[in-house]
Amino acid sequence: MSTSDAHATPSYTATAPTAALLKVIDGAVDLHTHSGPSPFPRRLNHVEASHDAARLGMRAILIKSHHHNTVMDLLAMRDLLRDAPTPAYGGVALNSEVGGINPSAVAVAIQMGGRAVWAPTVSAKQHIDAHSHDDGFPTTGSDLEEREESIFDANGDVSADSIRVTQLVAEADILLTGGHLDVESQKAWFATAQENGVKRLLLHHPDFIIGADGHDVEEILSYGAYVEHEMSMYHPGVPAPGWPISRLLDWIDRIGPERTVIDSDLGQRDNPPPTEGYLYVVQALLDHGVSEKDIRRMIVHNPAYLLGLEDSPEPEKQTGSRVLPWSGAPQGKA
Repeated sequence: MSTSDAHATPSYTATAPTAALLKVIDGAVDLHTHSGPSPFPRRLNHVEASHDAARLGMRAILIKSHHHNTVMDLLAMRDLLRDAPTPAYGGVALNSEVGGINPSAVAVAIQMGGRAVWAPTVSAKQHIDAHSHDDGFPTTGSDLEEREESIFDANGDVSADSIRVTQLVAEADILLTGGHLDVESQKAWFATAQENGVKRLLLHHPDFIIGADGHDVEEILSYGAYVEHEMSMYHPGVPAPGWPISRLLDWIDRIGPERTVIDSDLGQRDNPPPTEGYLYVVQALLDHGVSEKDIRRMIVHNPAYLLGLEDSPEPEKQTGSRVLPWSGAPQGKA
């Protein structure tokens, strides 16, 4: 698609966004942008995603791929991204394409400027089992030779490689997520991460694929994690799972905005662009009485902290002055 297509007027907003809506979204950080390249078809590339985010005044986007280190994409697009209006950051998901729970893959991503490490997603047993029952997750239509990846060793203990990954993340002070691991794996992963000093932790969509109930989430929160909910799951332009906004409201009431993150999980070819997710879902939250302050905590302040743009999630302690380099620079000698 062209950049002009990415900037088209959203099709699921009845009218042009109001100044009040844009004010709420201004400065948002999307921790779940699925732009391309990717083995999965994408609606827009990383440069187009930056320009799309800029039209809503977004502060930053984090590019997620299930299959490769997205920092390398950004480095390859360095010239095109030099004047991009919204900074784009990358990281690595620990699926079989990068060797699974692979400290070396994490070290490379960090050295090159990565800001996030995702636990196994498409290679997690929980994902594989859910996908076999048609959970609505897309398929590439081709065999990527994926295999199941676990954080445990043959004895059922958290593996040495898993421990090392959490140590590397802690040393770099970047974001670690639970990916699509099952609930018990998530708990062990986050407990290990907390023990090793990881400060920025995120649980993805507890009620989609993961299968975490309220008690599970409470335990995961005790390890310092934030809980992410995705706009794609509440947008009428996305076929599955197609949940009502009342479900998101229930989660916000249960967890509180202080530990909730809401981001897009959009960029797929047949879904709306990420910015449409923000326009639709944020307006829906406002219409249902969620305060501007609480919404901004969930889309601006919490994700800015998790990405490392701020030293604290507390709005009154955020200055907006901490700017990360959008990518790293090669080090060492060939």
